[in-house]
Amino acid sequence: MSHRDNDAVAVIHFYATAPYPCSYLAQRQARSQVAVPAEAIDGTVYSQLVGLGFRRSGHFTYRPYCDECQACVPVRIPVAEFKPDRSQARAARRHGGLSTRILPLGFVDEHFQLYRRYQRARHDGGGMSDDDPQQYAEFILKSRVESWLVEFREEGVLRMVSLIDRLADGLSAVYTFFEPDLPRSAFGVYNVLWQVNLARQLQLDHVYLGYWIAESPKMAYKTRYQPLQRLDNGRWRRFGDT
Repeated sequence: MSHRDNDAVAVIHFYATAPYPCSYLAQRQARSQVAVPAEAIDGTVYSQLVGLGFRRSGHFTYRPYCDECQACVPVRIPVAEFKPDRSQARAARRHGGLSTRILPLGFVDEHFQLYRRYQRARHDGGGMSDDDPQQYAEFILKSRVESWLVEFREEGVLRMVSLIDRLADGLSAVYTFFEPDLPRSAFGVYNVLWQVNLARQLQLDHVYLGYWIAESPKMAYKTRYQPLQRLDNGRWRRFGDT
C-alpha cells in the first residue's frame, strides 16, 4: 500500500505479530496484522485502513490476523439511517443533562483516575487495570491523526471520557471509559448516540465501533445499533444481507 504526499510516496508495509492470548475469547490465541511505519500513517492513510478493518491503539494501527479464527468482525453505523430503539432512547433521556467538552489530547489526572476506576471495576485482571500514567498516555494520548478527548460531566462531576478519531468519512470510537458503579446508568449507550449525533453535525457518514464478536458479551452488544454494517470479504454490508 502506498500514499503520495507532496510528491513523496510513503510505502506502508504490514507484518504479523507472534501469537498471544486472546483478550476476548478464553483459551484462544490471537495474532494481529500491524501497519508500519507509524509515522507514515497520516489521516488519509488511516481513514483508508479503518475502511479495511483496522483499528488504532496509540501509535499502532492493526487488525486481527488470527490463524484459525475470524470472530472479530469490523462494524460501523450508517448515521443517516440509524434510529435509536426504545432502550437507547431511554438512555438518551436519562443522560441528556450531561454537559460535553471536546479537548485536544493531553494528560488530565481526573481523567486518569476515572480510567483506573473503570478498568478495575470492568476489566480487573485484563492487563490494563494496573496501568500507570505512562501506560495510560501510550494508549490514550498518543496519536498521529486528528483525535479528541470528549469530557461528559454531570453538574460539574466527570462521568465519562471518550477518545474519538476523525476520519475522512466518519468518526472512529477508539475507547470510552466512564464511572462504573452508578446505578441505572447507561453511559456507554449514551456515548454511542452522542457520537452518531456528532457525526451528523459534521456531515460524516459513519461511526466505526471497532469489532463485533458474537461469542464475547463485552463485544456482542454492538448489534443493538441498527442498521449496522459489517465488513465482509472487503465489502461493507448490512447485517442480514447476503
